[in-house]
Amino acid sequence: MTAPTPLSSLSSALADVVARVAPSVVSVHSHRSRSTGFVWKPGLIVTADEALADEGEVQIVLADGSMAAATIVGRDHTTDIALLRADTSIAPVKLSTTVPALGTLSVVVATHRDAPSAALGMVSLSGKSWRSLRGGDIDARIELDVRLRPGQEGGLALDALGEAFGMAVLGPRRVLVIPTATIERVAPQLETRGHIARGYLGLGLQPVRLDDGVGAMVMNVDKTGPSAAAGIRQGDVIVAVNDQKLSGVRALSRTLGPASVGSVVDVAVRRGGEPASFKVTVGERPEA
Repeated sequence: MTAPTPLSSLSSALADVVARVAPSVVSVHSHRSRSTGFVWKPGLIVTADEALADEGEVQIVLADGSMAAATIVGRDHTTDIALLRADTSIAPVKLSTTVPALGTLSVVVATHRDAPSAALGMVSLSGKSWRSLRGGDIDARIELDVRLRPGQEGGLALDALGEAFGMAVLGPRRVLVIPTATIERVAPQLETRGHIARGYLGLGLQPVRLDDGVGAMVMNVDKTGPSAAAGIRQGDVIVAVNDQKLSGVRALSRTLGPASVGSVVDVAVRRGGEPASFKVTVGERPEA
């Protein structure tokens, strides 16, 4: 009997890793769009929001080829996470909060043409938290050197131990991973609320250069928003929030995360060249 080689041992180990999680990975059909999802909790499936159609019916195809209707529970464009509900008895995947080290191997278990698929690659970047182009807070920057087809977006990213550390999505010119920490933060809110609450001041702002720094000129005010209720007017220039000098409009927007809703902030402005201060209760951004 021929002794196993290191390569054959690696091959067998990878096959075992894929076989353990493949039954919990499904294909997602939505109005001419195909993607992948995985069972997060009994009856609840996480998939890539960007790959999910905006309208029409949603169906999932299980590993055995059977189909089931699904409904959209909630979706968050900023973190690329969507949550579906389907009547299935598939066991959920156990997610690991471990962030893989740079240079380690990774396997993406997904679907292609409604059949289980796998792709082997390497962790090409493993870094700190970052903010997506749509304003979502992602808990770790993980990039994979792996080739994925569009239908494989939303697949599970596994480390060399076979632990699932996130969801693989197609970013600009690279494959990104939405890590477990982000999924476990966003998905429960989608389950209970259908969306992610985000702070809202009710202001349209334009950055302006001041003699002593940067400000944000109020270009328009939502008459029913929290800033109007506090007394802020069009033409005011915001110079500080909670005694912190403003560094830009984007910096101000970054402070309006889910935790900011309901908090009271002290907004310092200049009105006609004179200083003024207003206490604004941060509201919840209306759904588009």
